[in-house]
Amino acid sequence: MSAKGLEVIDHTVQLTHEWINELTERLDWSSQRDALRLLRVTLHQIRDHLLVDEVAQLAAQLPLLIRGMFFEGWVPKNTPVKQRHLQDFISDIEQHVGSVADYRGSEDIQKVFKLINAKISRGEILDVRASLPEEIRSFWPEP
Repeated sequence: MSAKGLEVIDHTVQLTHEWINELTERLDWSSQRDALRLLRVTLHQIRDHLLVDEVAQLAAQLPLLIRGMFFEGWVPKNTPVKQRHLQDFISDIEQHVGSVADYRGSEDIQKVFKLINAKISRGEILDVRASLPEEIRSFWPEP
């Protein structure tokens, strides 16, 4: 039992650490902080390309802390964005992680997708991918 009786918080902290640790390992990066940053900005890009209902369905499967980051700064009336091209999607992510020393480009974004594939139900991943523009959907590896 948690020292303060708040097991739900302890559990989401543990799950969040598991996600970050796994992503850091997949990326082979030295910084968990940078891995979390890449996860957060990639999730934001995904979120901003989805309709509100799909955002809610994806969010329901995220650990509570990651779900909070997922919704951070979201303005539903501005989504889904009109941007349809993969290079714009990647560029928007790179604007936020470009200063990360270990960042190797789009292959690292695909590693985030692979983590999401491993953590979220296959059905939800297929729904999310189907909601994305073709170029981005093709970039996201099959679950």
